[in-house]
Amino acid sequence: MHDAKPMTWVKAFLAGFFSTLVFHQGTLAILHAAGATSRTPFSMAPTAPLKVPAVLSLAFWGGAWGVLLWLVISRYQGSSLYWILAVVLGAVLPSLVALFVVAPLKGQPAGGGGKPAILAGALLLNGMWGLGVAVLMRLFRRAAS
Repeated sequence: MHDAKPMTWVKAFLAGFFSTLVFHQGTLAILHAAGATSRTPFSMAPTAPLKVPAVLSLAFWGGAWGVLLWLVISRYQGSSLYWILAVVLGAVLPSLVALFVVAPLKGQPAGGGGKPAILAGALLLNGMWGLGVAVLMRLFRRAAS
């Protein structure tokens, strides 16, 4: 059932934040170690305009997305749809925004410049992030019981 308690939204933010650090960046670390990407995980490069390390900026936005993802998947707890939606929506929605909104704002080509590897990488990383949000919210729920 959908839970509107304020603490639930804090948990959803934390699930998105930590899922970024563990699931998203962990998957990126594996891909980087395997030579599948030159993109390095846990980037400490400063971001504009506040000079926050890139990984912390990414984790913050992962937290914000975690709240949005929880709005949708929370009503499907206890069913397989919970997991499917977490992975599929986690993969698709942040990837579309990153590739078609954020990238052009940063002066990068929209859609990864039409490179299938960039799209596939975004879907994989963000799908793992979505799975992580679902796992962490499940763990938070069990810990509260």
